[in-house]
Amino acid sequence: MKFGKTHYISEITPELQGREVVVAGWVYRKRDLGSVQFLVLRDSTGILQMVAKEGECNEETLQAAKRAGIESSLRAKGIVRQDPRAPGGVELVLKELEVVGPSEDFPIKGKEGPEFLLDHRHLYLRSRRLQAILKIRAEAIKAMHEWFYKNGFIETEAPTIIEQVVEGGATLFELNYFGKKVYLTQSSQLYLEAFITAFEKVYTIQPSFRAEKSRTWRHLTEFWHAEAEMAWADLNDMMDVVEALVKYVAEKVVERRSEELEYLKRRFEPPDGRFPRISYDEALEMAQRKGSKLSWGEDLDTPSERMISLEFETPFFVHRYPRQSRAFYHMPDPKRPEVLLCADLLAPEGKGEIVGGGQRIHDYNLLLERIKEFGLDPSRYTWYLDLRKYGTVPHSGFGLGVERTVAWIAGIRHIKDAIGFPRTPTRTIP
Repeated sequence: MKFGKTHYISEITPELQGREVVVAGWVYRKRDLGSVQFLVLRDSTGILQMVAKEGECNEETLQAAKRAGIESSLRAKGIVRQDPRAPGGVELVLKELEVVGPSEDFPIKGKEGPEFLLDHRHLYLRSRRLQAILKIRAEAIKAMHEWFYKNGFIETEAPTIIEQVVEGGATLFELNYFGKKVYLTQSSQLYLEAFITAFEKVYTIQPSFRAEKSRTWRHLTEFWHAEAEMAWADLNDMMDVVEALVKYVAEKVVERRSEELEYLKRRFEPPDGRFPRISYDEALEMAQRKGSKLSWGEDLDTPSERMISLEFETPFFVHRYPRQSRAFYHMPDPKRPEVLLCADLLAPEGKGEIVGGGQRIHDYNLLLERIKEFGLDPSRYTWYLDLRKYGTVPHSGFGLGVERTVAWIAGIRHIKDAIGFPRTPTRTIP
């Protein structure tokens, strides 16, 4: 069969009434009425109703329509006809149909549980729900790149295989690297700090790995991390940058992916105005009033973050966490050394932390002291300490969790749905 130029489904509009067109895609829905076959075709741009009717097409086309099962791949040629009952207000009256890839008894029927869908993620990717979420994800990442580019940040890449602890030894994935003990990176931060001496403002968007056994809605063992570092920047500068970036991403997703948000029944308004900034002390008091048993000095846990974030309608910063609750590289507050010049951005609606960052220690002796305070081997950080010996400057940075940000914008319950193939403590396939 010769079909000619193929159109995307989104291009098939009522203005093409009476025109012959060619489309290709997969069977999304099917209704068999014997002498009339209704097929709903899908591609990445939408869905299109097609009809093969005895007397309007040849017998070969009618039989091909009957054979086409759910998720069969097809090429089809037909005449565009307006029909207000059909998706998009048009349907395709079939003239020719080729079943390219047959599909019999597709295992996903629409009533399966979460674990079944995760086991069959390679097939569930075809669902309109997951398609919508992943389009939102792609738009969010695109917007991040745009914002960084527009604001003078240079894109860089950091290694995945490293020797240093970044965020704590308990969450390291250990590897045997030609007989040498190394780890999968927890963060690109240390390398970005090296890049700032060349480019002042740098960023990367790449995976990070945390061997966390937590099974909450917001944890993955492999996640995508948008990280940035800035020379000559303090804590307040960092919070200003994060606020501007998150607002831009939210605005662009709403502007460009309104159809996907509508399909997900997500009424999302991009945040406006300044993001509130509260201290750890204020946040802890707020959580304790709501029943949290945390004591001063402990990091805010997931339930406490949820309690606090329900009090806000926009993202908000919590700053100056206790010294013992955060990593070694954070700068202690000179006015109050028991707290650090760091901040998290928490999303509303109980979503909790989506960004973490702060001002880094730029003094050699203080950094060395903090490395030893954490029981780490200074010899593993020789190159990192060198940055403080040769032209050190005050600097700040942050890491934004892509999946957590997408989950907040899209209004989904678990970040496992904010990535194509999620990795958890119990899942490495498909």
